[in-house]
Amino acid sequence: MRLARAFPALGLAALALTACGGGSTVEVTLQEFAVSTGSGSAPAGSVTFEVTNDGPNDPHELVVVKTDLSPTELPTNDDGSFNESGEGVELINEIEEFPVGNTESITLDLEAGSYVLLCNLVEEEEGATEAHYAEGMRTGFTVE
Repeated sequence: MRLARAFPALGLAALALTACGGGSTVEVTLQEFAVSTGSGSAPAGSVTFEVTNDGPNDPHELVVVKTDLSPTELPTNDDGSFNESGEGVELINEIEEFPVGNTESITLDLEAGSYVLLCNLVEEEEGATEAHYAEGMRTGFTVE
């Protein structure tokens, strides 16, 4: 009788271990004009970025780039935006533009190395160009 009751409990424990072993989650906050993370690194493998746009005014996106370059030294276009096909960078994936107050997530299989997390939106207002990357929306991130 005790053994029969133990099997469902063992099954639930195995299910919980499987769910917990799925990788790591990194909290990311986007705002004018910064990218901040709850942790500056994660173990190699499955990494989920939970990204919140704190605005307060602009939509943002999250671009994940693998590179050995410093976050401030990525190749740029004439308008100050990050050149996604520039030398020395590998665009991994991105969360497209989303509004203030929303949270989006993306799960990526990342190998060990150096990465940059950035927003690459460009806004045109009253004849002026505002590239979020050039305004400081970038941070380094390490996968160990």
